[in-house]
Formats: sequence, C-alpha cells, structure tokens
Amino acid sequence: MRQIILASASPRRKELLKQLIGDNFLIRASSYGEFSCPELQPEELLLKHSIEKARDVAKHFDSGLVISADTSVLFNGELLGKAESPRKAEKMLEMLSGQKFRVITGLTVLDLDNGKEVSELESTTVWMDELNKEQISAYIRTGEPIDKAGAFAAQGKGAIFIKKIEGDFFNVVGLPLFRLGKILQKAGISIFEEDLS
Repeated sequence: MRQIILASASPRRKELLKQLIGDNFLIRASSYGEFSCPELQPEELLLKHSIEKARDVAKHFDSGLVISADTSVLFNGELLGKAESPRKAEKMLEMLSGQKFRVITGLTVLDLDNGKEVSELESTTVWMDELNKEQISAYIRTGEPIDKAGAFAAQGKGAIFIKKIEGDFFNVVGLPLFRLGKILQKAGISIFEEDLS
C-alpha cells in the first residue's frame, strides 16, 4: 500500500477518508495561508487553495499521494467560508435561510512518485429550510456552526435545516468521496481489493 497523506487538520475530512481507505494514512496540516483574490472566479480560487495546500505538504515527503481539499459555500457569487464567531454564524444562517446555494470543493491529489497532479471541482446544490431567529440562536448555542463553511454541519444537527441536496452529500461535509475514489483508482489505489487498514 502506498503512503497516503491527508493535507488537512479537519476531523471531518479525516473521518471521511478513513471511511474510504481505513486508518492507513498520515495527517499533515498545510501551513499555506488562504487569501482572497478578486481576479479569480470562486471556483478557480478553491482549486488554487487545494493545489497550494497539497504542494506545501508535499515538500515534507519523498513519496506517496497527498490529498488536499478546500470547501466553501457559494451564494450569490460570493464565497462564505467558515463562520469564525457566533455573530458571523448568525449572519450566514440568516442569509442562507430559505435559499438554494452551492457547496463547492477544490480537490487535489498529488502523486509524489511521478509528479502527477490531479485537481478537480465538485459542486453540490443545497436547499435550506426557512429558519426563524429562535432556531438560529438555538443552533448557534450548540457550538456546531463555528468553524464550518456556511455555518452549518449537514452531518450533524444542521441536517434538520437541509430540505434537499442535489449531488455528492459528502462534498457538503468537506470531502467528495465519489470523485476522490475515482482519482485514487486512477492512481492505482484499489480501495476494495487491498487491506488498507
């Protein structure tokens, strides 16, 4: 089994990758600093962030596959990013209440053994229910919206706000498993035939 490195400190991405390939991977968070770049389209920016995260982590290894991702909510042409405070979470949830929006992930797999780099975008459409102030306040008090893109966790209590999802559910959580699985298979990682755990 080739060495796989997850370039993320996200516990959600760790659990999703474990679901796909077992425990047999390393975690090395990237020190790449994300930035806004007005001349890039939102999708291009997420791809750039995922590529740079992978390249940053790749500098510390001689071989293996580096997996990185950057996920954000795209609403009215704007990337909402993570809710860093209760106030930001409240503003985001008020904005998304009763709306349709997209969750987009830039995904990069960098093969250190042959220098091949695969970067792809995954987009999932989400319809959120109408939320009242009491619901938003109660949800924020759980602490779950903090540090989440769009201020909600579809895999947690935030699931009760999601009316419908069109596309990869796991992309909304932070790692599009269908697309990642296809990339890994092309890289020679057989997730069914090998003992990966």
